Amino acid sequence: MRDLRISVTDRCNFRCVYCMPREIFGPGFEFMRRSQILTYEEIERLARVFAGLGVVKLRITGGEPLVRRDVEQLVARLVAVPGIEDVAMTTNGALLAGKAEALRAAGLRRVTISLDSLDDAVFRAMNDVDFPVARVLEAIDAAALAGLAVKVNAVIKRAWNDDGVTALAGHFRGTGHVLRLIEYMDVGNSNGWRMDDVVPAAKLLEEIDARWPIEPVEPAYPGEVASRYRYLDGAGEIGVIASVSQPFCGACTRARLSADGKLYTCLFASAGHDLREIVRSTADDAELAERVAGIWRARADRYSELRSARTRPLRRVEMSHIGG
Repeated sequence: MRDLRISVTDRCNFRCVYCMPREIFGPGFEFMRRSQILTYEEIERLARVFAGLGVVKLRITGGEPLVRRDVEQLVARLVAVPGIEDVAMTTNGALLAGKAEALRAAGLRRVTISLDSLDDAVFRAMNDVDFPVARVLEAIDAAALAGLAVKVNAVIKRAWNDDGVTALAGHFRGTGHVLRLIEYMDVGNSNGWRMDDVVPAAKLLEEIDARWPIEPVEPAYPGEVASRYRYLDGAGEIGVIASVSQPFCGACTRARLSADGKLYTCLFASAGHDLREIVRSTADDAELAERVAGIWRARADRYSELRSARTRPLRRVEMSHIGG
């Protein structure tokens, strides 16, 4: 266990078709109550426990983490945790331009911004709240200007945005921002996932390589989920996350903490382990650490390796609860 993804809210201001489709997460959907969600103090305490067990990287996620009030205060708390070497955030960028400087001042080092297409009509359709591409590009510029390292994530779904891959690659080549292409995954139960909608990473790489030759790069650290490639002309890097076509369960170092304090040991887990109850009890940090360690040692998750017709009916936690 090296990485902990911390969801700070299950709410989001987008309704992306592969994550929070409007027909499920529309009016009347019941989100978590404030009392159910971990406070910043509780998250900090858990981060200290996880750091004591070997976690060195934290990533703040959602939902959309920037809809949580004063999230930069949480960043400052997490940066100060002994043993934590890196604190990053994943965001859709909608609120980032106004928060970038405060986040960097709080100690945030890196940000990953979701942008699934440069085609404005396609992007508006995919986020399903009519949010324009230009606003996300402004957020990327604001983050870089504030001194944040930027990665850009694009989930590729066949017949939606797969014809815009080279446009994305071309836009971010030479900028210093790393584009990562992500295979459409069957996270949760609401996005209507089908294998036919998946564009394999190998095909995406062939398309890029045919336009701008690339070569593989060694992983930056053990358990890195993105396969890295660099342009032979020196214009930077591009990555692919191929959890459907090339599972990497055996090298997984990630734990995930939901906004209501449940620990998930897999992105495709059916159920989490309740840590909130322990945190809000009289248990001390040693007891909490023992519980977390026991959960991690007992894990047997390898959903992506087992994916088949038999796994399709299984209930899975929604991505909006654990941040992908």
